[in-house]
Amino acid sequence: MSREIQTLIQLVENSVQVSGDQVKVLDAARLRETIYRWVEAAALGEGDRKDLAQYLIRAAALDLGIYPASIHELYLARGREEIPMTFSTPAFNLRALPFFAARAMFRVAQEMNAGAFIFEIARSEIGYTDQRPAEYAANILAAAIAEGWQGPVFMQGDHFQVSASRYAADPEGETQAVRALIAEAVRAGFFNIDIDTSTLVDINLPSVPEQQRLNYTLSAEFGAFTRQMEPEGVTVSLGGEIGEVGGHNTTAEELHAFMEGYIRELDARAPGVPGLSKISIQTGTSHGGVVLPDGSIAQVKLDFDTLRELSRIARHEYGLGGTVQHGASTLPEDLFDKFPENEAIEVHLATNFMNMFYQHIPDDLRREMYAWLDENQAANRKPEMTDEQFYYKTRKYALGPFKAQMHALPAEVKETLGAAWEQQFRKLFTLLGVAETRAYVEQYVTDTRVPPVLKHYLDTAAGDEDVSDLAD
Repeated sequence: MSREIQTLIQLVENSVQVSGDQVKVLDAARLRETIYRWVEAAALGEGDRKDLAQYLIRAAALDLGIYPASIHELYLARGREEIPMTFSTPAFNLRALPFFAARAMFRVAQEMNAGAFIFEIARSEIGYTDQRPAEYAANILAAAIAEGWQGPVFMQGDHFQVSASRYAADPEGETQAVRALIAEAVRAGFFNIDIDTSTLVDINLPSVPEQQRLNYTLSAEFGAFTRQMEPEGVTVSLGGEIGEVGGHNTTAEELHAFMEGYIRELDARAPGVPGLSKISIQTGTSHGGVVLPDGSIAQVKLDFDTLRELSRIARHEYGLGGTVQHGASTLPEDLFDKFPENEAIEVHLATNFMNMFYQHIPDDLRREMYAWLDENQAANRKPEMTDEQFYYKTRKYALGPFKAQMHALPAEVKETLGAAWEQQFRKLFTLLGVAETRAYVEQYVTDTRVPPVLKHYLDTAAGDEDVSDLAD
């Protein structure tokens, strides 16, 4: 056993034993009380200390019956309409203090007997929050340990997106960057991947199939690659995307063109492998919402008819679970029960939880983060922007540089923030119909417990990349 592992075991007061590649929890109660020390090491540690903490968290979680899982079979059962259209699975991008936010979510899930909920992070967020997939997974799995959760945990790569500008300059370089990210994420326990090549749709081409060709071709290529990366016994849940969020609303013609092209291209690359379990469409939202001069969010008109119509086509004609709604976090709460009513399989939520973080942190830290934005994000300040608009649109970029300060917040601030998040999760779980979905998860989700591979954690070094043109 290495000296670094011995030091990490001491951090959790010897509640865990390590022998070779076997990690055994000796005292679950003590580990729950001390796990945050491993979370800090996994987020802020240097070199092997960081990597080993991430590995130990996943291995300890597995020993306690907590394991990364794919939601693929649950969604296909929804496609066959074996599961009622009474819930939409929420997928949460926890950008700030994900360990504390995830703890709040697990508390609500246990209270409501919920099982269908997802933790996700986008390629863009990995960059500006300074959280590689293994670190994000460690936060989520440590939260599950702390709250006494048992069973599957769904972690998802959201918007694993191709940059249109980088693809135009270097197609192979950009596709290789996405392949590398997929491989890294799957090894970290992300058994749900949303591939987004919708940035390459060219609406200036004469026909819809031509407009979608590069989108479905590359999406199928990444899908086939993901199937090669799967651990034995796991079928990764794959999502595709037809139209970039913030663009025009998706049509049935576009759905057919994408799906028929995707199926054809996937079969050419990997005959007989499973395809998509869901499809993301545009219905009128934008990521983060449209910010008005006073900092409030403009009301949007959501096209629920399109959501319902395309969900039915996706299920009845292609066997998918249904359509996915992005950019929903800042919508009025009275709309959220419309998602299950209109048969959306999944709803993505991110921005509002970051907003709540900024609302609850001490004023001096917020001023420090905003001062950093003034200096480092000045290029994103348009002449017509108010301060409220500028900070709202750019403050996500301060999360990575201030990660250490966020972890160092006083316990009472974290507790207050956790309670606020918990209240919001409870409201959203209720509106989205997620209560009592654990039974569906237990019925359909395969219990495949994949042990972490230590060398994958020690070989995850990745350089910084420009994510300014990628979606959240």
